[in-house]
Amino acid sequence: MTEIAREAMEYDVVIVGAGPSGLSAAIHLKQLDPDLSVVVLEKGSEVGAHILSGAVLDTSGLDRLMPDWKEKGAPVTVPVREDRFYMLGEGGQLRIPNALMPPLMSNHGTYIVSMGNVCRWMAEQAEEMGVEIFPGMSCSELVYAEDGSVKGVVAGEFGKNADGTHGPNYEPGMELHGKYVLLGEGVRGSLSKQVIAKFGLDEDHDTQKYGLGMKELWEIDPAKHHEGRVTHTMGWPLGSNAGGGSFIYHLENNQVYVGFVVHLNYKNPHLFPYMEFQRFKHHPMVAELLKGGKRIAYGARAITEGGWQSMPDTAFPGGALLGCSAGMVNVPRIKGNHNAMLSGIHAAEAAHAAIQAGRSGDTLTDYDKAVREGPIGADLKKVRNVKPLWSKYGLLASLGLGGFDMWTNNLFGLSLLGTLRHGKSDAESTEKAVRHTPIDYPKPDGTLSFDRLTNVAFSFTNHEESQPAHLRLADKDVPVLTNLRDYAGPSARYCPAGVYEFVGEGPETRFQINFQNCVHCKTCDIKDPSQNITWTVPQGGDGPNYPNM
Repeated sequence: MTEIAREAMEYDVVIVGAGPSGLSAAIHLKQLDPDLSVVVLEKGSEVGAHILSGAVLDTSGLDRLMPDWKEKGAPVTVPVREDRFYMLGEGGQLRIPNALMPPLMSNHGTYIVSMGNVCRWMAEQAEEMGVEIFPGMSCSELVYAEDGSVKGVVAGEFGKNADGTHGPNYEPGMELHGKYVLLGEGVRGSLSKQVIAKFGLDEDHDTQKYGLGMKELWEIDPAKHHEGRVTHTMGWPLGSNAGGGSFIYHLENNQVYVGFVVHLNYKNPHLFPYMEFQRFKHHPMVAELLKGGKRIAYGARAITEGGWQSMPDTAFPGGALLGCSAGMVNVPRIKGNHNAMLSGIHAAEAAHAAIQAGRSGDTLTDYDKAVREGPIGADLKKVRNVKPLWSKYGLLASLGLGGFDMWTNNLFGLSLLGTLRHGKSDAESTEKAVRHTPIDYPKPDGTLSFDRLTNVAFSFTNHEESQPAHLRLADKDVPVLTNLRDYAGPSARYCPAGVYEFVGEGPETRFQINFQNCVHCKTCDIKDPSQNITWTVPQGGDGPNYPNM
């Protein structure tokens, strides 16, 4: 095979991903030294196109990055005015008194935001400071120096045929080299996954855990809208089948975010996370809120849930992992954007100091130390046992013991439980189908609940169909011969976009990948029981185009 000749561009710092972590790093680098050359590469068609988050924003990261964000016109304008917590049963609900919740669970001082719009605004601030931002540029490969350190990425490769050969309009892309490469790809990023494996960054840490978050944007009856109200629920419809819960956030303009999270360590392969979300909206409390409204947008993505004990080493030779690339979500708070921003700030400071000292390509140990010993570590350490308690003992134990553990951490700065381990990976947690009963889900009614393909149209997803599928099978026979036979074909259910399906019957059954539907959630890369699917980047600009999400 002929080696591809590519042009190379040199920068001080190369950043992959225009999310809150990558943009924070870019902005802070320019704050520290306006003469540094900084580039941000974003696979979405525009900044914000692939950003999906709840989101109730803790502004501690933004406060540190740009204390004057209000004066600069940040789209952070809806303060949380009311917190509500409910335990749901099929026909009713029990409100949990706010006084019983640990103080860290309070949303006082936070804001309901579209993180996509926040990132669009942050990109404007970065460009005004001289940061180069290139949307529509998927980073498909890492570039290594002779000593094995990461020195750059390949971005902007276009025009491959479906079989991987070069089409008539093939463009090889460019190599972008930096003294340091910062990976802010979000959950289960393809380059981050390679770096973690190559340098063994997770060897001394617990298994990473994940959830699947699905979200719809609704416009509702103004009489039912309460701007600034935040509602979280647990319980029905998941019950003992899986951990998880919901969020309902009232933003401006009579709009609400309706979201549902399913922890991906569920055992029953018959579980259908997307349909659990659709069923949730038929709960009387939720159905009454949405009655007469209309869904405007839909999206889904995985969430890192392992927390403190699962966070890998965040620095490697030549670069660093930022935000959710390393897993910095505070699970009980359902918040990670503040930590993502703080990680970008820490990485910028470590890279700047190294460049000032004439270094490049080494391991930014000061960054990893700042992550673990600074505000990010303090935030994650307090809640480190909630997820493993929930996974091992269920929801009620998590509420009781987990709540007690958070209280002791809040009051005394210590945990009587120490640091609990997660155990199996989410893929390993999936049990064989014969051990479980299939679940009968009601058919979507087209008013409150919707089939997957209809909803995917509201993610405004688009992929060039002539390119190679970006979802790669290690063994093309495993889906039918192993996963369908032993696990009832869970990929047909765990994917929230209907990418995977089994076509035909008996010996004629074949596995079909509809990669055009993919919303880049990465669930398949995480939950496939045989770990046979690898998510990679499609060509730049492809994927969802989330508005106001």
